[in-house]
Order: sequence, then C-alpha cells, then structure tokens
Amino acid sequence: MAHALYLRGDYGRSLGMAENALIMKQGSYPISELFLHLAASMACMSLKDIDAAKTHFGAAWNVARPDGLVELIGEHHGLLLGLIEACLKTQYPDDFARIIEITYRFSYGWRRIHNPDSGEDVADDLTTTEFTMAMLACRGWTNAEIARHMGVSPGTVKNRLSGVYAKLGIGTRAELVAHMLR
Repeated sequence: MAHALYLRGDYGRSLGMAENALIMKQGSYPISELFLHLAASMACMSLKDIDAAKTHFGAAWNVARPDGLVELIGEHHGLLLGLIEACLKTQYPDDFARIIEITYRFSYGWRRIHNPDSGEDVADDLTTTEFTMAMLACRGWTNAEIARHMGVSPGTVKNRLSGVYAKLGIGTRAELVAHMLR
C-alpha cells in the first residue's frame, strides 16, 4: 500500500504507511523491512527530506547487505533519486558497482515488458548518474539542490544536464519532464 500511495504521488501518506508498518512489526522479516524502508526513502526524497531518506536507506542497506539482497536496491535505483550514489558509492564501491550492474539489467528487462512499443530507450541513452539528475530536475529540484544531494558542484550538475539534453535532443526542463515522465 505504501508503494501504491507513492506511485499516486501521495508521498506523505506513503511515508506514514511505511513507517507505521515498520513500527508495528512483531518479528524479523528482512524482505518486507527492506521494501518498506525503500518505500519510505522514496517518499522522503519526493518530499525533499534528504536526511530522513538517508536514514531509511541506511536501514534498508543494513538489512540488504548481510543477506545479499542488493538486487532489490538496484531494482529501485530510479525511484531512489540518487540515494544509492550518495550513500554507497564512496564507502562501498564494489557493492555500488554491483548495484549499478543490476540496475542496468533490471531497467533493460523492465522496459521490454512495460514499454515494448514506445521505441524510447531513455535508460539506454543515459548513465545512471545522468538519469538520477534528470529525474531530480523533473521533480523540481534546482541544480544547487541536486548538487548538494549528489555531492558535486552546481556546475557539474549543469554540465551533466546539458549532456542529457543533447542525448535526448531536447533543450529545456519542460521538455525533459515531458520526455522522462510520460
């Protein structure tokens, strides 16, 4: 239910649903806990509460890593809006590389199932970092906010987004939103 609320754009209720389910659990259920923390992370990112998003993502990572459940994290890359890069890239470079490999495999398969007729291979054209920055820009984040979150300079964000525009053959954020969020 938390994920369904997230998909409808009801981020506050999605977060509340995930956090309540985590509070009420009466045992250890790693897969469910991982999904709930990821859903909470996604909702927090959409609400621009980066600290809470990182807290939930850290809890998800603490569940996933010991049991090797990192596939679930890779499958949620696009929805996590840069949390994987911000939280894992430096501290866990080998795990990060594995998760990015999973992300590419998953997105290739997902597009073939869900968008077989679109002819649009956005994830094929963009790196995971470009895709993340593009999605944050589509959600109304400024270059400065994206830079702070991703740990880069605003100039780097501007350059990466310019590269995204060139790859996609567009010129404005409005066109980016239309292209990425259809």
